[in-house]
Amino acid sequence: MASEARQRKLADRIKVIIAESLELRIKDPRLGFVTITDVRVTPDLREASVFYTVLGDEVAQADTAAALASATGILRSEVGRQTGIKFTPTLAFVPDAVPENARHLEDLLRQAAEADAAVHEQAAHATFAGDADPYWHDAEEQSQG
Repeated sequence: MASEARQRKLADRIKVIIAESLELRIKDPRLGFVTITDVRVTPDLREASVFYTVLGDEVAQADTAAALASATGILRSEVGRQTGIKFTPTLAFVPDAVPENARHLEDLLRQAAEADAAVHEQAAHATFAGDADPYWHDAEEQSQG
């Protein structure tokens, strides 16, 4: 098992290698505007999960997934060549859920802001259920005290 520091260093290096290779070496027309967001390497350094996002609709995302699947061998050999480690990790490309999660959070925040505005509007026009000053004040008690 490799140390966590070595795992992180290898993951960062793989991220850079794959991003550069996609930009300069892979010429697949199906490859959309892809961003490598993260790479996670298993503790034994045998497998690497490469997380990516694609700008575009579902068709562009599907085309990019197919292009990445077909370029996996080239990218793995490039990672092996540039890292020089004994065993080159297998690459698994995983679509990153960050954009969908961010969109969901934005929707929740918008709903919360609308609910807060509705409560504020109700509070602005609200009146007291009883007297404005609910405490009983007796003039005699105040003069004796």
